[in-house]
Amino acid sequence: MSDLRTLPVPDGLDGMRVDAGLSKLLGLSRTAVAAIAEAGDVFIDGRPAGKSDRLVAGTLLEVTLPAPERPVEMIPVPVEGLRIVFEDDDIVVVDKPVGVAAHPSPGWTGPTVIGGLAAAGVRVSTSGAAERQGVVHRLDVGTTGVMVVAKSEYAYTVLKRAFKERTVDKIYHAVVQGLPDPSTGTIDAPIDRHPKHDYKFAVVASGKPSVTHYTVLEAFRAASLVEVKLETGRTHQIRVHFSALRHPCVGDLTYGADPVLAKRLGVTRQWLHARTLGFEHPADGRWVEFTSEYPEDLAVALEGLRAES
Repeated sequence: MSDLRTLPVPDGLDGMRVDAGLSKLLGLSRTAVAAIAEAGDVFIDGRPAGKSDRLVAGTLLEVTLPAPERPVEMIPVPVEGLRIVFEDDDIVVVDKPVGVAAHPSPGWTGPTVIGGLAAAGVRVSTSGAAERQGVVHRLDVGTTGVMVVAKSEYAYTVLKRAFKERTVDKIYHAVVQGLPDPSTGTIDAPIDRHPKHDYKFAVVASGKPSVTHYTVLEAFRAASLVEVKLETGRTHQIRVHFSALRHPCVGDLTYGADPVLAKRLGVTRQWLHARTLGFEHPADGRWVEFTSEYPEDLAVALEGLRAES
């Protein structure tokens, strides 16, 4: 079954050939992208595009990817910056760097947490789909921070249930544009796929229940540092909810962030960090909690905001 992707051309690909730009964007080889274009499966603003046509920032790409010929495989590859925070017989807690996916998926050829753990000799649970074994929750590729992976089959079952029943404490820190009012509040708005752009999500009446609690920790002239506690765990939930409030995460151009502010602060992705993760340990039920410090790019941007205020 083919896979239709609809997405805008990022500024960084402006002027590039279709085969070169889509190769970067989708993680495919130029040869593979050229074949897709030659098959008539690449459109720019509704018009067919050839492999040598030029990309224009902001135009809408529609790419139909062929069905994968074989299941996605987990390949053990060392991941630079992936740090093991805690490990025992049941769980392994990692500090995930930016640019790393939780697990392999179609079209993604970059590093993964599961591949990095395998390369480090860490055995994880065999429960779940082959490419997602041990994964009980995920962080976006562009989101850094603390994440837990199950090592034992029992831990996988217990943790999956804990995430489903919302007994896990998931605390994030985000820098959002402007100052949310009130300074402490709850965003209760359903989320589902965006009705027009399937590469992102949106608040829609027919979406899944989604609840986000937040508190402003620091207010600056252009933005605010907020602590966010997730009650639910929808894809892109924090990014979507704050965008809906017109306070998108700084640097999150997909969800309406100001590119001028992002450039001034040197932010090339959303300012969003999985700060703390707490849960009952699967083995004995004791409460465990793990915290991740801000990575350098986010810390530098935060100091830049403080200096301006």
